[in-house]
Amino acid sequence: MAGKKLAKATRIDRDGSGTAKARAFQKSRRGRGTHRSTTRLAGYDSASTMRFTATLFRPAVESTAGTAVAHAEISKAASRRGDSSSWTFLTLPQEASAKLPSRGQVTVDGTFDGVPFQATLEPDGQGGHWLKVEKKLRESAGAAPGDVVTLEIAPVAEEPEPTVPADLRKALAAAPPGEGGKPGALEAWSDITPAARRDFIHWITSPKRPETRVKRIATACDMLGKGKRRPCCFDRSGMYDKSLSCPVAAPLEDDEASSGRRG
Repeated sequence: MAGKKLAKATRIDRDGSGTAKARAFQKSRRGRGTHRSTTRLAGYDSASTMRFTATLFRPAVESTAGTAVAHAEISKAASRRGDSSSWTFLTLPQEASAKLPSRGQVTVDGTFDGVPFQATLEPDGQGGHWLKVEKKLRESAGAAPGDVVTLEIAPVAEEPEPTVPADLRKALAAAPPGEGGKPGALEAWSDITPAARRDFIHWITSPKRPETRVKRIATACDMLGKGKRRPCCFDRSGMYDKSLSCPVAAPLEDDEASSGRRG
């Protein structure tokens, strides 16, 4: 956390979109945001951690017609069943995102209103990042949707081992072994870095269509068996193929009416 150094601002990640490019891209889109405008940078110590404040949002829900519906409209029935929303999210200030080492996923250590956590920031497809806040973390901090929370974060020194989806794990186990001294898909998977494994998982799980996911699992096994150590032609930032985005936020008024906000 405080003792860990941030990567240099000049570092370029593998998708070719480094900090300088991201800053130019973000400058061109200033004024276009909606809920991002409620997030502000509180301060930044370049030698240790980033500190900023952000508003917690509840995600809107897609209706059967494909339109965003406020979560509060459908949560009443869930409340009667004893169920409740499992997660919220926040967007990072543009200044904070620009100082991260990648426009794609970045795993960070830090505190959320004083509560320690580790999580992977997701790309928003516009050069920035957003954070999914699980219910347990939010409740540990005593925060609710609509609250302004304070975060201190720094990129981890070593990428943690990602959780391998069951369907990918099964496919790797069933992949043929290598021949002629060359490793098979499973052996290659074990040999690549945790960051590379995370990229493969991100590439496989990002499509919305189940059939695309199945196809990518087969392609991943084939690429690994041929010596590929990263998914080919994957835009990890989502800036160019427009494949990634931040969740749509439900109106804050829905949460204020039911639970209120902290002073």
